[in-house]
Amino acid sequence: MKAFNTIALLLLSNSFMTLAWYGHLKFFSKDSNHAATPLWMIILLSWGIAFFEYCFQVPANRIGSSETGGPFSLVQLKVLQEVITLVVFVIFSKLVFHNLQFSLNHFIGFALLVGAVYFIFKG
Repeated sequence: MKAFNTIALLLLSNSFMTLAWYGHLKFFSKDSNHAATPLWMIILLSWGIAFFEYCFQVPANRIGSSETGGPFSLVQLKVLQEVITLVVFVIFSKLVFHNLQFSLNHFIGFALLVGAVYFIFKG
């Protein structure tokens, strides 16, 4: 159950992180009604969204870490988080940036990262 809760919290955390890091590129672009929004306001908005990322990330790491009774080593948590970040990013980018195309090289790189998860968890 701790593994499931950790992964669920990491998915939520990374959803907020991706929105904070990349959402402004779409919602405050030159083609939007908010193109003139000052950068400092966009930064504050992103920090506000990132607050919720931490509200899920910190508990995920506490629940999941073997240091606090969880099922994952520190290295496993990090690699798991990176792959979840990529999955969330791919979904977000396809939903929000409709003209974004992934190439074979992207998918090969993603597959290598999934392979990293395999080898980290195997050892």
